[in-house]
Amino acid sequence: MPQTTRRTNLTGRRAGGSARKNSAAARVLNKVPQVTLFFWIIKILATTVGETAADFLGVNLGLGLTVTTVLMSVLLGVALVSQFRAKGYVPWIYWLSVVLISIVGTLITDNLVDNFGVSLGLTTAVFAVAMLATFAAWYSSEHTLSIHAIITAKREAFYWLAILFTFALGTAAGDLIAEGLDLGYWKSALLFAALIGAVAVAYFQFGLNEVLAFWTAYVLTRPLGASLGDFLSQPVADGGLGLGTTVTSAIFLAAIAAVVAYLSRTHKDAEMVAVE
Repeated sequence: MPQTTRRTNLTGRRAGGSARKNSAAARVLNKVPQVTLFFWIIKILATTVGETAADFLGVNLGLGLTVTTVLMSVLLGVALVSQFRAKGYVPWIYWLSVVLISIVGTLITDNLVDNFGVSLGLTTAVFAVAMLATFAAWYSSEHTLSIHAIITAKREAFYWLAILFTFALGTAAGDLIAEGLDLGYWKSALLFAALIGAVAVAYFQFGLNEVLAFWTAYVLTRPLGASLGDFLSQPVADGGLGLGTTVTSAIFLAAIAAVVAYLSRTHKDAEMVAVE
């Protein structure tokens, strides 16, 4: 039987109503943050860093694609070990893991395309299938895809695997559309922003399924962030603003650090889960 859960914030209020005491229920801190405006702000910032930092390390520092991939994968592994060992949601650990998985997801797609010659169309299809297979296995095992009750190691493993595939898929699909339509950076950003807006309207106005809406928006924020990063960092002659990957990465990392510091102090995005 799946676990029955009720969500509360840190002051003890139930999501959507007042808390009711239940001596049979134990409350634990969800391992992932609530999906608030802060969540989406950091997510887009992190996807931008995923694009620019990968370019900075591989090109500007001359590490190359393979060395950069190995280095970032090791750092991601260390961050995820800390994330799994944490007793609940710790903002800096969680968002560090997201930034690193954004970089690694980008590098995985870049390796397949640049080093192994796999087409963007095939790469997009493969990661779409991998993501859907992860969701299918997750639901088969846990009878839920809710991110409001990531309170076991198994659920957390499914969660992070799904996130890895969304970043890889978003990279491949974004590059496929950008190259196929030849829109340029700022037009691509507007396109993906419009698609995310359409998902939001479908969810808030027409009752689109919460899980479907969340993961669709999660995938779409990857090419949105990448388009923004490229627009800021690429040379003016190539349609960008010419800030470079170093400056762009530094700006967005500083913005992420500022928001995460605020959330660490206020706990605005933390939630308790009552497990019966």
